[in-house]
Amino acid sequence: MEATYQTGVPCWVDTLQPDLQGALDFYGHLLGWDFVGPGPMPGGGGGRYFVARFRGREVAGIGSQPPGGPATPTWDTYIQVASADATAEKVKSAGGKIVMAPFDVLPAGRTAVLADPMGATFRAWEARERKGAQLVDEPGTWSMSALNTDDLQSAERFYGKLFGWKTTAAGKVMLWRLEGYVGGLPEQQMPRDVVAMMVPFTDDQAGKGTPSRWRVTFWVHDADSTADEAVRRHGTIITPAFDLPGFAGFRQAVLADPAGAVFTVVAKRYRSYG
Repeated sequence: MEATYQTGVPCWVDTLQPDLQGALDFYGHLLGWDFVGPGPMPGGGGGRYFVARFRGREVAGIGSQPPGGPATPTWDTYIQVASADATAEKVKSAGGKIVMAPFDVLPAGRTAVLADPMGATFRAWEARERKGAQLVDEPGTWSMSALNTDDLQSAERFYGKLFGWKTTAAGKVMLWRLEGYVGGLPEQQMPRDVVAMMVPFTDDQAGKGTPSRWRVTFWVHDADSTADEAVRRHGTIITPAFDLPGFAGFRQAVLADPAGAVFTVVAKRYRSYG
């Protein structure tokens, strides 16, 4: 599905990897991506940045992990804003932190690395030439980002103040909704104004110092076979494929790439794709 974005809507995902070529090979084979680039790394500091494409549309980014980066890479979520600078200041007033002050990523846009009060990082994206992922919600593309945390009330207050998001419970999961937004697919089971999700820690995570974090989900044709293919390509299955309770027709697996970046894949059984 072709995608458009308004202020307050997640619009792009990327990962910065210690073995850039290894990551390109892994995701290229797993999700059917090809890549354009390299371009310079956002924010300078050397390294290379590739844009992943699916069916000729831009869907994600993979770049070089900068010196001194985290021991384990992550997938980062970018949220569309009118001004990266104003959003960074608003984050501070809402109890969050500025991890990296706003900087230009020309000609694509301007960004800032921010953290919520629970420590989960995300990026503000002030779009110029790159508006965001051009294709979403089909196998091989990004579908949703979710915050995994044990402090749902603080998260509700923070993101509500920052982006105007409101929550609706869906079982144990919270759906973040933005009034006036229409995304997703007409036949989907959740409301089409959902922009993100919030997932509480599981019993084995809660109270054990597990850090809050944003994670990303990609659509695939088959969650089980994708998990098996990830292992064949030196990735890891964190949670084997299972049927999502409360979401009939969905099957999901949690995986990690060879460098340890965690992501989720989900398959929809109720829809066929050409």
